Amino acid sequence: MRLVNRGSDFYDNEANFEKYMERRRWQENANDTLEKPIMLELIGDVAGKNVLDLGCGDAKFGAELLGAQHQASSYTGVEGSVNMVDVAHESVKGLNAQIKQAFLEDWDDEAQTYDVAISRLAIHYIEDIESLFHKVYHTLKDGGTFSFSVEHPVITSTLQPSGTRTNWIVDQYFIEGFREQQWLGGSVKKMHRALESYYIALQKAGFCVEHLRESAPQRQHFVNEETYLRRQRIPLFLFLSARK
Repeated sequence: MRLVNRGSDFYDNEANFEKYMERRRWQENANDTLEKPIMLELIGDVAGKNVLDLGCGDAKFGAELLGAQHQASSYTGVEGSVNMVDVAHESVKGLNAQIKQAFLEDWDDEAQTYDVAISRLAIHYIEDIESLFHKVYHTLKDGGTFSFSVEHPVITSTLQPSGTRTNWIVDQYFIEGFREQQWLGGSVKKMHRALESYYIALQKAGFCVEHLRESAPQRQHFVNEETYLRRQRIPLFLFLSARK
């Protein structure tokens, strides 16, 4: 299998896509038990706000934000994978939402458009985050917020081509760049960068960084005690939230 050029390409392989969607249906998948609760905390109240979601995937999160519980005013999802875009359109059908098929590397939008920008586990596929962060800053209204999650640098620094983790020893932490991983039966490249690089890139774009979080598990989100204890071993995700 060829090495994919963009993160979204991985999901346009039918076998990879089906395996990923099957994994997301698992009751205690890491996205829903670890990542989503913290993202909701960082995003805060979105009632009446226009939301931008970069790398929106199936856009089910967008449908949730537009629903009765959160009451966002509008939702725009940007996604490179054609397979994901098709599912995303179905997720937000009949809602005040639009889905744009675009690679994050190429995406751009009008100035002063959104109140809230989010990105869930997509930016670790992007090499040039400084350009991306500048574009996010440009499209946010004054006082708007940008919250995102990525694979934790501890994870990306320990990726092994075989996909098998023999240990958790961090190595070559400050040597940044793409690292190949075998995942769900396919090859994917994820960008390893130090934690401070995310922080500095936000500052260079003009943002004021307000929150930094890691994926400490919260017991109420787990049914299985074994899974909860295993998630305490190492941080899977890094979260940053900043304001324009």
